[in-house]
Amino acid sequence: MRSSIGIAAALTLLIATHAHSQISPSGEMAMQPTAADHAAALAATSRYRHARPARNYTGQALRDNNGVAKPGTRHAGLLRYFGDVTYGGGPVVTSVESHAVYLQPLTGTQCTIASCWGDPEGFLRDLGRSDFIHDVDQYVGLYGGERYTVGFHASVNYSPQPTPLLDTDVQAFVHAIAVKSGATGYGHIYDVFLPPGQDECFDATLDICYSPDNPAAFYYCSYHSSVDFPDIGHVLYVVVPFQNVTDCQVQPGTPNGTLVDTVDDTLDHETIESITDPDGDAWTNEGSAPYLGLEIADECAFFSYDASQNIYYTQAPVFLIGRHTYAAQTVYSNAQHACSSAP
Repeated sequence: MRSSIGIAAALTLLIATHAHSQISPSGEMAMQPTAADHAAALAATSRYRHARPARNYTGQALRDNNGVAKPGTRHAGLLRYFGDVTYGGGPVVTSVESHAVYLQPLTGTQCTIASCWGDPEGFLRDLGRSDFIHDVDQYVGLYGGERYTVGFHASVNYSPQPTPLLDTDVQAFVHAIAVKSGATGYGHIYDVFLPPGQDECFDATLDICYSPDNPAAFYYCSYHSSVDFPDIGHVLYVVVPFQNVTDCQVQPGTPNGTLVDTVDDTLDHETIESITDPDGDAWTNEGSAPYLGLEIADECAFFSYDASQNIYYTQAPVFLIGRHTYAAQTVYSNAQHACSSAP
């Protein structure tokens, strides 16, 4: 079911660099998502949506060998998946600008970027300048530098609702920004960051969600997606709910702190999968279950288990990405037949 929650929102775009021709001299653009934006989201065709499972029994179901997890239970072992991916013939992203979209509730606690999300744009700049990003070259067929960059960013003020946001609500926000900026197609990715306490679900059934307060529906930590709008065409976006929660966090003791490195680990995962498999028909593992459909970041998303707290953590290796050290997962390389942090 495709549905939309009515959101009374004042939308302010804070342009960090350039966003085409409709930007005020001050670099700010105030706007409000309209009924047309919500109608465009409802009329859109969701081309692809690929979730990164939460590290709990709900998300774990996809990663168990038999595809089943008993409610309330967890595995105590480490998860290891390897296998070459194959090309399905679909498009890949040879160059892109990433645009951060920060949701801010009109009531309640406001976030600064640093306090809620760290420095995601700084991480993406480092990623785009790193050796690590060139692991994707073998999949996209280009090898030059400066292909993955950071563009403008937006701050979205919205009225929180008693029910979760839906994917169509996120699409309405993205549509409003994309219409104003003209940034559409495979050359742009919108990274939508949700504030603490904001749940989000795939649709109005509310059964597949980011919902730390509702474990039975807490299926994913993030996802990347593509959509075809009837008026502006193809758009890529990533949804990053608040990551510093149990079942999404990286292990304690990382160099930039749990909040920052968890966000950056998630951006690493979703950005690289958006590049190599934006529509679900490019580079995936076509082996037998549980490998079927895994993308190159999925194969290297390893978890560790803290039995004393009954908690999974992402096992994020620490290494240099661009100019800074991060705890962030590696990705699978067909060339090396292994998880890799550099070609």
